[in-house]
Amino acid sequence: MSAPLRYLLSDDEMPTTWYNLVADLPEPPPPALHPGTLEPAGPDDFAPLFPMELIMQEVTTDRYVDIPGEVLDVYRLWRATPLHRARRLEAALGTPARIYYKYEGTSPAGSHKPNTAVPQAYYNAAAGVRKLTTETGAGQWGTALAFACQMFGLECEVWQVRASYDQKPYRRAMMQAFGATVHPSPSEVTEYGRSLLAADPDNPGSLGIAISEAVEVAAQDPEIRYALGSVLNHVLMHQTVIGEEALLQMAKAGDTPDLIIGCTGGGSNFAGLSFPFIREKLAGRMSPVVRAVEPAACPSLTRGVYAYDFGDTAGTTPLMKMHTLGHDFIPDPIHAGGLRYHGMSPLISHVYELGLIEAEAINQTDCFAAGVQFARTEGIVPAPEPTHALAATIAEALACRETGEEKVILTALCGHGMLDMAAYDRYFEGGMVDYEYPAEQVAAALSRIPQVPA
Repeated sequence: MSAPLRYLLSDDEMPTTWYNLVADLPEPPPPALHPGTLEPAGPDDFAPLFPMELIMQEVTTDRYVDIPGEVLDVYRLWRATPLHRARRLEAALGTPARIYYKYEGTSPAGSHKPNTAVPQAYYNAAAGVRKLTTETGAGQWGTALAFACQMFGLECEVWQVRASYDQKPYRRAMMQAFGATVHPSPSEVTEYGRSLLAADPDNPGSLGIAISEAVEVAAQDPEIRYALGSVLNHVLMHQTVIGEEALLQMAKAGDTPDLIIGCTGGGSNFAGLSFPFIREKLAGRMSPVVRAVEPAACPSLTRGVYAYDFGDTAGTTPLMKMHTLGHDFIPDPIHAGGLRYHGMSPLISHVYELGLIEAEAINQTDCFAAGVQFARTEGIVPAPEPTHALAATIAEALACRETGEEKVILTALCGHGMLDMAAYDRYFEGGMVDYEYPAEQVAAALSRIPQVPA
């Protein structure tokens, strides 16, 4: 009898702590800086945006942080998520490689995003916050936060990047079904949005712009706070439930990964899967290669500079040292809207600088081809974002076919694409294009990043 295709965990095996990679790194990451003084930012600098519990998680050096019982109660609606062996894909590729994927599409939002949306809503509600504002690219984060706010009695207001707002109307409808108010970004609702529309009424928006709008509204009312779906340390930490589960599931499968692959935009999905495995690698218990895959049209890790920059386009956030394409760079409107961010998580950028991970960039037509092949073999239509990881996974598996290497590959399928079918439709019609890396635009944006002395 063949081995099972799915590896499941019982309720008592579900993680009860989040893991903080900072505790195990050989060098601490550079601190965030106050943009006026260029001194390390303190808790008071983040207080207008986040409740103190999340601020302390952002700066903690503790290895583990307990998950509150109220958060675990909501997690149990879909966690633990399954680990699948992609046997049909392996057979179609004719590869000796063994391919596993951790599937996060079983959550209420259809992605990994509720792993952090739920605790963020919980801590804000406990702090007496009335409403959360946020940005969203593809709509997955906005959907997750709208769901989480319903779980804890909060209002939710979302600025969705205009390119995605137009491309993905059903994402918008899903946010509204969960009770959120949704605006296209740039919008007429904020002063910053109005200024951008006055200069360019057809502005396609970017995650950096949407962040600026959400932050502007949150900063004006003490009962409103801002929630971020990626990039920051506490967000990445919440996502480590993915990797902690995957470690147990790989042990049940009797395999250890040689290669771990995840898509990266801001970095939360990639960090969630890989950080617990990096912990094991640093401890000498395994030695996987860990690879981040990003869109060729917005390649912050592979083509950006490692420098202090703003997290938003308007320049209202603290400065973070990260791989960046420039905070006012507006990426082309690729269909993987969740990866259209000008910068990479500071912690992932630091880990990349330490040589603990590698990175590559792939064009969107190659990614959609991989997504279609995956759907036709494994029966799940992936969201555009994880097709980047799937494209790299398939390329590795084909290389193993040539060499005969029985490599074990673990990848992150961070969400389903059932609300992204317009993008697949465009691919099938032959209307999808690969955008050239906009070197001149990036150079111009990089010339405007803050000058921070070494």
